[in-house]
Amino acid sequence: MGLSVRWTFFSGFLLCALMLAIAGYFQFVEGLEPCPLCILSRMVVLAIGGVFLVAAVHNPKGWGLKVYAWLGLVIALVGVGLSGRHVWLQNLPPDQVPSCGPGLSFILDNFPLAEALELVFRGSGECAEVQWSFLGLTIPGWTLVAFLFLGGVSLWQMRRTY
Repeated sequence: MGLSVRWTFFSGFLLCALMLAIAGYFQFVEGLEPCPLCILSRMVVLAIGGVFLVAAVHNPKGWGLKVYAWLGLVIALVGVGLSGRHVWLQNLPPDQVPSCGPGLSFILDNFPLAEALELVFRGSGECAEVQWSFLGLTIPGWTLVAFLFLGGVSLWQMRRTY
């Protein structure tokens, strides 16, 4: 029979909660400081997790299911873009890595939001630093895989019929 709409969305929410817990572990236990792209990725994980949790509680049918699935897909695609950019920065030759820039809080405090987001998305040298890897993928690589999976969950939910 497969997972119900509610349990599928709730499972997606649990994956997002796990991702945020792992990010917290890396930051507060292992001492890995997140770069600006990591922080933005966390916000995207929080956003898609929120959509999935509300959808799980609501347990939508028909067009409501499609709305939640589209929201999840759009947010997941934003995450794919961020993580893809981060993976690209990490794979640049050392002489092409952008110089390190100011921290996220400085950027948000001193630039208009649109310009701040552009600066963060451009990335900096600290975003290119590889601090951890598992099975050949770095943290942004695994985050990219997770966003692709969450987008797939949204697509699957979109195709459900009732």
